[in-house]
Amino acid sequence: MTIFDYGAGNLHSLAKALESSGVDVRIETDPLRAVEGDALVLPGVGAFGMAADRLSEGRDAMRRAIAGGLPTIGICLGMQLLFDASDEGLGAGLGVIAGLSSVGRSLKEKDRPRAVCGLGTRTHRRQRAGHHVVRFANMRSR
Repeated sequence: MTIFDYGAGNLHSLAKALESSGVDVRIETDPLRAVEGDALVLPGVGAFGMAADRLSEGRDAMRRAIAGGLPTIGICLGMQLLFDASDEGLGAGLGVIAGLSSVGRSLKEKDRPRAVCGLGTRTHRRQRAGHHVVRFANMRSR
């Protein structure tokens, strides 16, 4: 299993968690080499624009590998990278999922979430044929 390192986050903890289940894990900074493993993990810390920039040279190869069946998991930001774009920053995502990943910045102020869930998406709706928008859930502090 390969964790793609786009320059942010605590990849050591993620690698240890995956290794504890008996999986061989490697961390790869080259997006072209990241798709050579049995599975791909796009980790969940960092800025969309920076991560999209790090993907740029290997975007097409990564998209083809995922579309061709490479098992892939996107954690938070990694999930956003699977979309065409995100309102979290500039740059192109992988486009595996057509549409925009949104945390509500495009909503009117009164409709925006008070807090953004850092663990995953809560709602998913089709914006138009073939395009999806994922909104992150409102979270309440306890």
